[in-house]
Amino acid sequence: MSGQVEKTRAPELVQRADAAARRQTVAELLSPWEEFRRVIPLVSLKSLLHRQHPPAPKVAVLLCTMQAQHFLAEQLNSIATQSHPSWSIWASDDGSNDYTHDILEYYQSHWGEDRISIHAGPAEGSTANFLSLTCRADIEADYFAYADQDDIWEADKLERAVAWLKTVPDHIPALYGSRTLLVDARNQHIGYSPLFQRPPSFKNALVQSIAGGNTMVFNRAARELLRTAGENVEAVTHDWWAYMLVSSCGGQVHYDEHPTVRYRQHGGNQFGSNISPKAQLKRIKQLLQGRFRGWVDCNLVALERVRHLMTPENQQVLDEFIAVRKRWVGARLAGLRRSGIHRQTRLGNIGITLAALINRL
Repeated sequence: MSGQVEKTRAPELVQRADAAARRQTVAELLSPWEEFRRVIPLVSLKSLLHRQHPPAPKVAVLLCTMQAQHFLAEQLNSIATQSHPSWSIWASDDGSNDYTHDILEYYQSHWGEDRISIHAGPAEGSTANFLSLTCRADIEADYFAYADQDDIWEADKLERAVAWLKTVPDHIPALYGSRTLLVDARNQHIGYSPLFQRPPSFKNALVQSIAGGNTMVFNRAARELLRTAGENVEAVTHDWWAYMLVSSCGGQVHYDEHPTVRYRQHGGNQFGSNISPKAQLKRIKQLLQGRFRGWVDCNLVALERVRHLMTPENQQVLDEFIAVRKRWVGARLAGLRRSGIHRQTRLGNIGITLAALINRL
């Protein structure tokens, strides 16, 4: 009798075991997502939108993502709590297979498509993704802000940028960038990016990018300049390219000494800060191996494509720099000094002098 009961219950027990296994599998899949929603609650826009704000210029936030699940929510929340209230996020994802899309869609379902829209990137790296997004004809705004997936914006970031951009006539390309506050993966303060005090210029942009793209905001004229140059330009990085392009074509560039972004340093950074001795030694090694020269080669090819857009003065600066790099060592060093091409710090200028000496400029 008992054996017959056991035979009758056997299929039921198997079904229960299978169901339990399925529940465990589902729980394992959902646990990171549920943990995200528990630890980092979504910022509701309802409490923010009911406040009375004077009319404000619209800022299109150009956000590029790739495997962004760990820090994306904090970045989105920091955009939502900006003191400048008029913004919309254009998110371009380069083919993430983690929870990046889930997070974007979760926020979109609460904020609405007018606040955050989601698009597929070209899947050719971050520079191509940012340039592709910059050149989209359907993005309409007064100003445009680059956003990385893993940082945290200070509440006054857009307000400070827009305040300066308003001082520049609309027809002049204008680019704002700032210093950053460095934080670790847990958002704990660990330092600041270098403080640059020499004014931005094309002579500086040829050999250095002084503001990270995560701090950059620019006007329509600068955006049109970037669109004219095209999304397929083979520049090293989108932020260095923006600095070179705007400064070479008669635009204005402003470097804000006040940090506006909490720049997160973690194992997944594509570039990261260069303030640590280890990072600086890595840069010196890259210089000696010729990697810096390769970057400059790449940028010069891109600049030649937009030569016709440059001011006559900066066309001359470009020609002189190209000529200097081809001269024998003595003439190369003298030409570099005479050209006025420079980096922002004494150590940086020693570096490019060394690069010129060993033909790595």
